[in-house]
Amino acid sequence: MTISFKQPLYAGIVALWLAASFFHGEARAAETTYPLTLQNCGRPVTFERAPSRTVSIGQSSTEILYLLGLADKVAGTALWVGPVLKGYEDVNARIDRLADNDPSFESVLARKPDIVTVQFQWQIGPEGVVARPEQFEELGIAVYTSPSDCVGKENSAASDGVRHQVFTMDLVYQEIRELAQIYNVQDRGEAVVADLKRREAAARAKVKPAEGKLKAVFWFSSAADADPYVAGKNGAPGYIMSALGIENIIKTDDEWPTVGWETIAKADPTIIVAGSMERRRYPLDSLEAKLDFLKTDPVASLMPAVKSGHVFAMDAQAMNPTIRTIEGIEALADAIADAGLAQ
Repeated sequence: MTISFKQPLYAGIVALWLAASFFHGEARAAETTYPLTLQNCGRPVTFERAPSRTVSIGQSSTEILYLLGLADKVAGTALWVGPVLKGYEDVNARIDRLADNDPSFESVLARKPDIVTVQFQWQIGPEGVVARPEQFEELGIAVYTSPSDCVGKENSAASDGVRHQVFTMDLVYQEIRELAQIYNVQDRGEAVVADLKRREAAARAKVKPAEGKLKAVFWFSSAADADPYVAGKNGAPGYIMSALGIENIIKTDDEWPTVGWETIAKADPTIIVAGSMERRRYPLDSLEAKLDFLKTDPVASLMPAVKSGHVFAMDAQAMNPTIRTIEGIEALADAIADAGLAQ
């Protein structure tokens, strides 16, 4: 069984923002006063004015800008895992994609940005594969990194990182609000946050009766002939499971540890959530390859979750700490209810 994503009600965000725009005083957020200095991932970032040319490295960072109505400020994007948010296909098609994965430092500079927004520090960070933040700042280009990739998290070039603090959507809401402040569109930011919170509350209520009764493992991908990358307890999948009252069988602080199928089978998850993505970096990136593996592997195929058909596909973007995490909560809640597990 697979999860079908419903088209998100992003039109509701626009409606909320338009409604807010009719009010003044306390009903409207304060205008940004420049120069604006924010503390971002342990570094001060200063903006003399609202940015006019942005390069966004990371699908979630790009999609937040779209939701904030800032697509006309985006001069280029990179690092995509899957399709853009529904309703933004035409907008996204008009913007140059510098690379599906890692853009070169030179290709980013060629777009003449005054800000680079970054989803992951392994792209731009102390050991960034694209560059270090200082390399851009020396040229007068600000770098803003998603707080969800640095707050309470230790990153390194050798792994996906270790989370010492549990991820919550508050970090994504912080990113939305700070980007809204940087570009002076605070009302839009508050409308986006309000809509995401509303949707999460509705999904939680849908499976409330199943709280504490289910166990799950989130499987992102696998390298050739290697153990699967599965979700540790402190990342976005952990938040999804916590929101729906599901136990994560993986207890490590590592963001995406590799764990053997024998160990997973012994933990006996009720549900297996398999990542669906367009990326093809590893042999088992493909959802079809994952499902085929589960049917044919001598260990995985014997798991009760596989035999009972409780294998649910989820957009891989929802498994990252992004605005799509809410879609993941909604989709998994629907799948649990449809499978008769919300009893």
